[in-house]
Amino acid sequence: MTISTSHLIPPHGGELAQLIAPSERTEELKAHSKDWPSWDLTPRQICDVELLLSGGFSPLRGFLTKADYEGVCHNMKLASGTLWPIPITLDVKEEFAKSLQPGSSKIALRDAEGVMLAVLNVEEVWQPDRKAEAQAVFGTTSAVHPGADYLLNKGNAWYVGGRLEGVQAPTHYDFRSLRVTPAELRAEFARLGWRKVVAFQTRNPMHRAHQELTFRAAKTVEANLLLNPSVGMTKPGDVDYFTRVRCYQLLLSKYPPGTVKLALLPLAMRMGGPREAVWHALIRKNHGCTHFIVGRDHAGPGNDADGKPFYGPYQAQELFKQHEAEIGVTMVPFSMMVYLEDQDRYAPDNEIPAGSRVLNISGTQLRQRLNEGRDIPGWFTYPEVVRELRKSFPPRHKQGVTIFFTGLSGSGKSTIANVLMTKFLEMGGRPVTILDGDIVRKHLSSELGFSKEHRDINIRRIGYVASEITKNGGIAICAPIAPYDATRKAVRAMVESGGGFILVHVATPIEVCEGRDRKGLYAKARAGIVKEFTGISDPYEDPKDAEVMIDTSDLTPEEAAQQIILHLEREGFIGANGSAA
Repeated sequence: MTISTSHLIPPHGGELAQLIAPSERTEELKAHSKDWPSWDLTPRQICDVELLLSGGFSPLRGFLTKADYEGVCHNMKLASGTLWPIPITLDVKEEFAKSLQPGSSKIALRDAEGVMLAVLNVEEVWQPDRKAEAQAVFGTTSAVHPGADYLLNKGNAWYVGGRLEGVQAPTHYDFRSLRVTPAELRAEFARLGWRKVVAFQTRNPMHRAHQELTFRAAKTVEANLLLNPSVGMTKPGDVDYFTRVRCYQLLLSKYPPGTVKLALLPLAMRMGGPREAVWHALIRKNHGCTHFIVGRDHAGPGNDADGKPFYGPYQAQELFKQHEAEIGVTMVPFSMMVYLEDQDRYAPDNEIPAGSRVLNISGTQLRQRLNEGRDIPGWFTYPEVVRELRKSFPPRHKQGVTIFFTGLSGSGKSTIANVLMTKFLEMGGRPVTILDGDIVRKHLSSELGFSKEHRDINIRRIGYVASEITKNGGIAICAPIAPYDATRKAVRAMVESGGGFILVHVATPIEVCEGRDRKGLYAKARAGIVKEFTGISDPYEDPKDAEVMIDTSDLTPEEAAQQIILHLEREGFIGANGSAA
């Protein structure tokens, strides 16, 4: 028996745009796809394709064409006049873009393993003004803003617009019972008799304040509650979604039985603040929700380079209110919830009685407590959530860490790295791996030369191996020259997603390095025999973000290693008993 969902809130635009083609058509598309160009989708593009195919992005039926794109950027409307605040675009490389024929080309869109998910019927190809897009959508072109940074520095420079025909949805092997399409969720709401549903969007673990906020929101509007966390790309540095989902599952028992449901949303967030709040509501409307919680600084990325918030604390609520009728979803606004110690209860920060003692723990403070193995109070979160977080975020002396040296040839990096390795082995407790420049050149990068491009590739390989060692609880000691700031930062980002990263600048002056040169490389470089030699014919960019700086002109290798060990001890990477574990 098919359950009717016609009584539920209609999707945005009136119809759920489900784009998976019938089976006969998908077989036809597969048969023809060998003659079409293929595009390997990025992780963000896979998230967008999944929500396009399922109808989560209704009324969109593909990637935006130019008129829709410009309307969305400049007045939050598609060319049809329908409200839509975030551009959904397929960004591709210039060479690929120029190989396409608008109106006739078809592209096989594939996942990382080459599986075709959809076919894009190419209608338009153009090079957008991405700075203007960033300014219009995010209100900034700052690289500190994750959405603007992705758009300007990580995305591709050309866009392809057109209609999608879906072949199959992306395959997920995790939390399968929690991954439901808009149509499936609507059918579940109808089966349960849920007509009023308030949705809660989150990209962080939920604690007591979030539980209290969501419970109050549902109670206030007399609706059932959908916990609908984003499990696609979120803000760099966020807690991984596997850990988060396990925490969300533990929270379900804290609500009245039969009033709450957990479902995962494969959304690649843009951290777009006010516009993103409107977008989030439209997506939940497509999933059958009638109400949407908008809290303080909804989907905000934090502060800019000057320490000022990118968006006002309630700017998202204000924009939502302006467009509430067009959105068709009722906003449930909430202030930040804080704990009143003297009354042993939570309250919105705009309803605090005079003289109350207010307690709060920020996300940064929580991470510090986890890193240091300190107590996390019961008023802040539930014991079972703490236990789950501690599994993924052990104290620092049990985490993996990378010590990454950078400095000129002859500065003393390799010698100090070897002393440091010996010290760690003496302490015991964690596996230690050394990734010296010469060793890596021999075993990982023997085919590479010494051009800037090849040196970059070599350092990124070192960074990748170090990130895997760190993620798995080991110590990686890396001792390349690593002359370029951007490459070092890329390695830091890779490693820090799974543990600690300490940059050590061995800042020994070039004249001292040259005086130690046993291989005669500096002399050959000055004579022009060795090309692109760091410090002579190629620049060395001094790091401004090094945690430790060492000049080996007047330090022995053991003294230098001891300086690093003391820093690691201060930061908690070496335990109180002196061991590395």
